[in-house]
Amino acid sequence: MRTILAALALCSAIACMATNVAFAADPSPELIAYGKTLVEAGDCAGCHTADPAKPFAGGKRIDTPFGAIHAPNLTPDRETGIGAWTDADFTRAVRTGIAPDGSNYYPAFPYPYFTKMTKDDTLAIRAYLGTLAPVVNRNKAPELRWPFGYRGLMRVWNAMYFKPGLFEPDQSQSAAWNRGGYLVTGLGHCGACHTPKNWFGADKTAQALSGSEVGGWYAPRLDGAARTGLKSWSVEDIAEYLQSGRNAKSHAGGLMAEVVVNSTTKMSDADVRAIAMYLKSLPSVRRETIVTPPDDAEMKTGQAVYAKLCIACHEADGTGAPRIYPPLPGNALLQSVNPSSTLRIILDGAHTVTTPRAPNTGEMPGYAKQLSNEEIAAVTNYIRNSWGNAGPLVTPAQVAKARKGQP
Repeated sequence: MRTILAALALCSAIACMATNVAFAADPSPELIAYGKTLVEAGDCAGCHTADPAKPFAGGKRIDTPFGAIHAPNLTPDRETGIGAWTDADFTRAVRTGIAPDGSNYYPAFPYPYFTKMTKDDTLAIRAYLGTLAPVVNRNKAPELRWPFGYRGLMRVWNAMYFKPGLFEPDQSQSAAWNRGGYLVTGLGHCGACHTPKNWFGADKTAQALSGSEVGGWYAPRLDGAARTGLKSWSVEDIAEYLQSGRNAKSHAGGLMAEVVVNSTTKMSDADVRAIAMYLKSLPSVRRETIVTPPDDAEMKTGQAVYAKLCIACHEADGTGAPRIYPPLPGNALLQSVNPSSTLRIILDGAHTVTTPRAPNTGEMPGYAKQLSNEEIAAVTNYIRNSWGNAGPLVTPAQVAKARKGQP
């Protein structure tokens, strides 16, 4: 999982060291194939591909709360990519966030997660990247607000928030569970989107995987919260969602849809199930928000909008058509404390992601032009607080911010 994915790239102008030797020995076909599976599990292409015709050549703009960065070139071009890097250069960059020239990367590149990867897996990724067609594409400098552009500050950030170290298996758990933990907390860097951040962009580790806003969307809770987390999902539900982009409870949208298409649908059944087993075992790490229901007038207004525009697909009781039109009762994302994803869908519409396991399409129109801020707030409150749901009140002011793409 990713996201956003949320926000996740090597973000400096990478200095190439022309005197370095690329590989100590030619990698085997088996190592290259394994590296490809790891690159897909880490969704590297999601951040490092701006032009689909030039995969991994970088250039994609990544907006962060501190300004913009541009994903660098990961192709084996010796001048503008990583072709002149040594194995040691690559391992240090991925696992500690330090470039070959000794400068620090920003943590939008998820080295705080990749540090948990084994050296062998890191080198397998490098082996696969080395087989790509070299592309000349010079890395762009970050566009960060003062004082965040000073890389020296990253030494302080790392001292405070970066804890290097491999994933430590839990001997009381199964091999599959530990594999899932390795993927979720390491290579898959799920917390980069799904874990709340502090003012300095570091994970609030005590609230790991309990939901966070990313790029105008809300990456929902992946812990065991009853109403807004995965407590009501089975291992099979989670695996189906990751493999097809939908299940009987929800559909992937926004940044998560990209993660599903580019990453989780390409993973092995065993790895997807391992992730599902690990996530399903997580306890709820923070309390659910106490919800005060909207007043009767608000619910009546919202119900009128729903009856006019939503009922044809989602049905009067909100059950919809699972795997075609997602059900609304008990929908964890819908009830999240942060309504950003729900507002984005209502404003902009939605397109059901198509995958090999779920090729049928579905569309929902956007209502940004048709409905006022007050009407969108009312219908949002209605669906978040009907059929047993409970979601915090959404205001017209929040809708207005969402229209402008503001959190």
